[in-house]
Amino acid sequence: MISLHHVKRKEMAVEIAARMSSKGQVTIPKVVRDALGIAEGDSVVFRVEGDRAVLARTTDFLSLAGTIKVPASRRNAAWDDVIRKTRAARANARR
Repeated sequence: MISLHHVKRKEMAVEIAARMSSKGQVTIPKVVRDALGIAEGDSVVFRVEGDRAVLARTTDFLSLAGTIKVPASRRNAAWDDVIRKTRAARANARR
């Protein structure tokens, strides 16, 4: 049984069989691709949970741009500075 989740859609359960090729490839059935909103070129992730594998569409992080407000004082910071300050803050929090 595959549990399919998609933002803005109800959860649905679908059971579809597929056969693995000699190269270890499996075609994702159309009903599953449609339920997850997967299209050509999209990335997916597999997560193993016990004796099951869960397939999920990966998030398009660029679509999240602008959804979190960043104070003007924090904008345009060099990434190395952001990492250094974050590590220092975490180290101080552990003390």
